Amino acid sequence: MNIFEALRSDHETQRELADLLLKTEGDSDGRRELFDRLKRELEAHAGAEERFFYVPLMEHDLTQDKARHSVSEHKELDDFVEQLEEYDMSGSQWIQTAREMVHRLTHHLDEEEQEVFQLAGKALSDQEKQSLADEYQGDMERRRDAVA
Repeated sequence: MNIFEALRSDHETQRELADLLLKTEGDSDGRRELFDRLKRELEAHAGAEERFFYVPLMEHDLTQDKARHSVSEHKELDDFVEQLEEYDMSGSQWIQTAREMVHRLTHHLDEEEQEVFQLAGKALSDQEKQSLADEYQGDMERRRDAVA
C-alpha cells in the first residue's frame, strides 16, 4: 500500500461518519457517538497526515503551496469541531454548523485526492510513497489507540 491508498482509505471512513452524522436528529446518543468518532478520526488523521504527508511535501517546490493550504484547512475543520462542541446538539445552529463542516471536509478530501495526490505523485519517489504509508499507518494506529 502506498501513502495515497492509505490516506484514501481513511478519507472514506471520514466521509461515511460525516454522512451518518448528518442523518442523526437532536441530542441523541447516536449523534453524540458519531460526532465523537468523527472528531477523533479527524484529529488522528490530521496529525498523522501532516507529519507523514504534508511535512515531506513542504520540502518540494512543486507541492509546498498545496501542502500549506491543506494544513490550513485542517485548522479550519478543527475550528468547526470546537464550535460544534459549544452548541446545543438539539439546536438548529448545531446541525447548520455540522452541515457546513461536512461540506468543507468533503471539499478538503476531494481537493487532496484530485489535486494534491497528483502533484505529490510527481514529487515523491516510489520508495517514499511506500515508507510514508507505513509510517502514516503506524502513527494512525497509535493515535487511535491513545484516544480509545
